[in-house]
Amino acid sequence: MIKIKSFFVLLAFAACSTMALAQEAPISQERKRAIDSLAIEKVRDLSKYITLIGSKETQFSEADRIIDRAQELFMKDAKIGVSTLARPEIKYFTVRKYMERLMALNYSKVVIDWYDIHYISDLEKQPDGKYVGVITIYQKFEGYSEEGIKYKDVTKKDITLYVEKKQTQISGHMIDYWDVMLGDIRVKETKP
Repeated sequence: MIKIKSFFVLLAFAACSTMALAQEAPISQERKRAIDSLAIEKVRDLSKYITLIGSKETQFSEADRIIDRAQELFMKDAKIGVSTLARPEIKYFTVRKYMERLMALNYSKVVIDWYDIHYISDLEKQPDGKYVGVITIYQKFEGYSEEGIKYKDVTKKDITLYVEKKQTQISGHMIDYWDVMLGDIRVKETKP
């Protein structure tokens, strides 16, 4: 369902784009709003995937499928930061490794909630023609044992976004569109 929704969003971008849009042309405000919307949608999709992976009720086969879907949101070699209140260092894992570790947490119940999702930096054009921006989220994590809550924290994270112009073929015509991919997720702060 999420994949279909993203495809229709991409088609809508393509439908309102012009084939003659040059790579050097700045992104229009209308296009930027559409890109921002897609970026926020992808971050929310990731949030849903993390919630499902963290849930002890998700079957292994379903979790494995969700991990594959989550990886599709990211640039190759992207890393996700992990922190705890018990240690000051932050560890970074590939998307798959992060999800597998999340799935294997030793709690009877895990609740993960992302909130206050917003841009902290505008898109900036890079020399390779891609645009890069940052979205901040807050993640509330709760791990329960049979006796009740065992661990709880709130972590502020920055998600790097990469926006680039791509092409797809629809009915024999090449259509330009802008795609958003997630990059590294960096831990900025963890609090009780």
